[in-house]
Amino acid sequence: MKTTIHCEAENISVQLLGDLDTAAAQETEKAFQTLMAEKGKKISLDCSGLNYISSSGLRLFLSLLKSCKPNGNTLTIENLNDNIRKVFTMTGFSSLFDIK
Repeated sequence: MKTTIHCEAENISVQLLGDLDTAAAQETEKAFQTLMAEKGKKISLDCSGLNYISSSGLRLFLSLLKSCKPNGNTLTIENLNDNIRKVFTMTGFSSLFDIK
């Protein structure tokens, strides 16, 4: 799993590549810690390269979402493949997130 973060003024783009399984979630959580501390930013998760997400990965996405609101950030998830979109729909996450 590879996580790349690009910052431009108020916009932060995060590109996720690979499988976000339990082992990768620990490493990705470290990268997300910097995002959770940001204030007043528009955060976009580009999931075009995300092949798989486990329950640990879903928990990580939810933690990031919960940290956004009190800090004045917005979170958008982009480019989900069909399989991951189904996971979001089955778990009810599709109603929690702004998915494009």
